Amino acid sequence: MAVKMRLRRMGKKKAPTYRVVVADSRSPRDGRFIEEIGSYNPGTEPATVSIDADKAKKWISNGAVPTDTVRALLKKSGIID
Repeated sequence: MAVKMRLRRMGKKKAPTYRVVVADSRSPRDGRFIEEIGSYNPGTEPATVSIDADKAKKWISNGAVPTDTVRALLKKSGIID
């Protein structure tokens, strides 16, 4: 099973917020997920990012692959290099 860390879209139309989740790569974007590890709100100035560093590091060490956007958010919050 290929596990990915990716964004799940939430919020209203034209005003999205996102949750950072760990999910099977075959499940749909807003579908079933394994665990929620954080949130991202691009609508605020500056954008709000809150990710549980311990959970993120645990999933990365277990083989979860972050998407490009999640990787940038992890770098921005100082969780990975």
